[in-house]
Amino acid sequence: MSRSTSYHEKLIQDLKNPLEAAAYIEVVLEEGDPRMLSKALQNVIESHGGVDQLSTQVKELYNELDQMLLDKGKIEFYSLHSLLDALGLHLAVTVKS
Repeated sequence: MSRSTSYHEKLIQDLKNPLEAAAYIEVVLEEGDPRMLSKALQNVIESHGGVDQLSTQVKELYNELDQMLLDKGKIEFYSLHSLLDALGLHLAVTVKS
């Protein structure tokens, strides 16, 4: 009997590929939902071994951004997205060379 893979397991496996991770984050950014971006970042971090694998500096940056995204009074991050959209532009996520 073959074992099926859950959606989450498959997603985490796919996000190990930097191109997949960049495309995933970019799509989530376009949605404009801070909670979705928070979850997407959690998934990408999980694909890299989880929060425990991050450096102290990256953990701090992640925690600050995550708090900002989840705090309904602090969604300034998406103000940039809205401004760029009004100007006919958008944020893009690419793989670092």
